[in-house]
Amino acid sequence: MVKAAHEALHRIFQDDSVLFTRALRKALGVTLPTPRAISVINTDLTEIEPMERRADTILYVESAETDHIVIIESQTTTDDAKRRSWPYYVAYLHSKYDVPVTLLVVCPNATTAAWARSPIHIGLDSHASIMCRPLVLGPDNVPAIVSIDDAADDVVLTVFSALTHKDGANADRILRTLADALDTIDPPSAAYLAEFTEVGLAQTTAAQTWRSLLSTMTYPYQSLLRSQWRAEGRAEGRAEGEALSVLRVLDRRGVHVPEDARQRIMACTDTATLESWLDRALTAGTIDDVFA
Repeated sequence: MVKAAHEALHRIFQDDSVLFTRALRKALGVTLPTPRAISVINTDLTEIEPMERRADTILYVESAETDHIVIIESQTTTDDAKRRSWPYYVAYLHSKYDVPVTLLVVCPNATTAAWARSPIHIGLDSHASIMCRPLVLGPDNVPAIVSIDDAADDVVLTVFSALTHKDGANADRILRTLADALDTIDPPSAAYLAEFTEVGLAQTTAAQTWRSLLSTMTYPYQSLLRSQWRAEGRAEGRAEGEALSVLRVLDRRGVHVPEDARQRIMACTDTATLESWLDRALTAGTIDDVFA
């Protein structure tokens, strides 16, 4: 499961590896070769030089016409340093794989989308050695899916529509439509996409709307999602209890626990590790003995 809104905007293209073809066709009228097979490849584009360069998502697309690569960058704000790395990504992957490379940037607000669309000109003003032109999906061109028929026809694209329009006037309508559309697919997949959507909405008003919808609906996938939340809550509660026990034993035995070690113990969610630390805390002379 994704952990942040930035991650959700590009990870959705990994979860549904042909989503980029549908999104580009419907939003921009751009038709790419029909995929025969798609694989996610290593996003680390670092060479021997110490500077690290890492793209968000890279898909290698095999088709009957020609293989090609799609780089998907999630850009939530303007960042000129990041933008300067995009021509490198394109050139590096073209050199390494010798196939066409498409750069797709996804943005959740119109300002960032407009910034990302500006061509990247490298060279003299009168002659560009490299001209990088990203394809950009943002709230100004991604359809706001508010029809249940359209949403049920492509639920994953509807999730992407919700994430892209989370700050817009249509956010609530898209989310209500998505909530109904999720009931048209199998409950485990619907529960996953519901949670994916919540993470992708981040700390927005739309996220509050989504949580309100999830708390009041009675669809089968919602029951499954509540069960998962309860299980996760119990696991987190057990881990917190174990962590407190480790600290309590060390305190009773007079073992000094620095603040960074205390935070490490409380942040741990692996109960097996915590149980091991608790066993060591019973005889440890220092905090290093606990972590040994």
